[in-house]
Amino acid sequence: MPRPKCHRNVCGIPDKNYFKPRGIPTVDLEEIVLNLDEFEAIRLADYEQLYQEEAAAKMNISRQTFGRIIEAAHKKIADVLLNGKALKIEGEEVNLDENKSCGHGKGRRADKNN
Repeated sequence: MPRPKCHRNVCGIPDKNYFKPRGIPTVDLEEIVLNLDEFEAIRLADYEQLYQEEAAAKMNISRQTFGRIIEAAHKKIADVLLNGKALKIEGEEVNLDENKSCGHGKGRRADKNN
């Protein structure tokens, strides 16, 4: 039996959680799901340009786990862009960090009603 998954710290839930190619009906598209921890890893590594060790500490995970998460996220995003698929951002159990600013002013904070 696998070890239980630790809850990752994320800054917020994105306001926009679905992206698709223009002009193609949603019903005709394959959908790729980007988990909230993968979204947060992309935000920290690519948008905030943090080193993996620093980003892992912010998410309360090991650097190796962060590396696996960011690799999976990059592969999913590349698949969406290269193959014209839809991208849905949704989450599993995560810890919303109410005390820290996301640094970019986007996304719903944990104190808002979702």
